[in-house]
Amino acid sequence: MPSQHLFFWLAAIFGLLADRLTKDWVMASFQLRESRPLWEGVFHFTYVENPGAAFSIFREGGEWLRWLSLAVSLGLALWAWFGPSMTRWEQWGYGFIFSGALGNGIDRFAAGRVVDFLDFRLINFPVFNMADVFINVGIICLLMAGLWPPPRRSRSPEPEDLTEPHDSQ
Repeated sequence: MPSQHLFFWLAAIFGLLADRLTKDWVMASFQLRESRPLWEGVFHFTYVENPGAAFSIFREGGEWLRWLSLAVSLGLALWAWFGPSMTRWEQWGYGFIFSGALGNGIDRFAAGRVVDFLDFRLINFPVFNMADVFINVGIICLLMAGLWPPPRRSRSPEPEDLTEPHDSQ
């Protein structure tokens, strides 16, 4: 792993572990469609499975989503390994997006659907998972990278010629 992209790999490992551990916990602790309120009417853990993408789009034809997840994951990993130097914001951003794409991709290849469980009922938002959270955190990091690019390194001025001028006669 190239040390120049250490933050990419840290984000990727952290995000993937958090996603896998939470999904495994939900599948072991809940029945499908079971819901437990953490704050009644506001936030629940609700175990559902989604064969589609965000907001359940492509629910009927989501087979290609597994290949898209694989392509995005592979592309980002290769870019982090062989690509140009990235700023820290870019490394965090692409690393979190990688972890989310890979986490949901693992679900799609293993079961044909993703495990969702984060249920914000107060705003009637679709149930989602940690991989989705990390994809969005990654996008926010990339926006930060665009809004606050690193300062340009100033080139050191050329050394002045301190020799005596020559008389060309």
